[in-house]
Amino acid sequence: MPFSILFIMKNQSLYLKTATTLARRIDEYFLSIEGIYHLEQKSQKPTSGKAETIIEHKIYDREPEPATIAGMALFLGFSSKHEFETYQETGKYADILKRGCLRVEAAYEARLHQTPTGVIFALKTMGWNDKPEIRTPPTPADNTLKVEIINSGPFPAGNEKEVTL
Repeated sequence: MPFSILFIMKNQSLYLKTATTLARRIDEYFLSIEGIYHLEQKSQKPTSGKAETIIEHKIYDREPEPATIAGMALFLGFSSKHEFETYQETGKYADILKRGCLRVEAAYEARLHQTPTGVIFALKTMGWNDKPEIRTPPTPADNTLKVEIINSGPFPAGNEKEVTL
């Protein structure tokens, strides 16, 4: 299998031999996405009588990559997202895998603060609202007078012939 990971397939479930192996592989994933670079020194011309200065620059041989759940799953040797999610829910070392996913989420969350829209998005997902809350005064009680006529005696006569003395 890739990356020298020891996996055992048993009843269509993925089991790692040790928790230490999984934790180490997750750490290796995060190191691998940092990219590979070397330092080059460049001299800067002196200005106004100052001595020449040497500045080191990072030159990337392989650019850094963002942390992703799918990238971590591939790095760990999972063959599908479903297999990864199943192991995350029911696997022997699910807690370690959940912690790895939390590290990916933390990396995304840290990048949200680079732009104002990222900060707004983060606050909205935490329950904040950016729309002004319009407070209307409570509606006054219904002041309509309701009148109900109750008959308390004999019905009025419709004509003179119905009148009895």
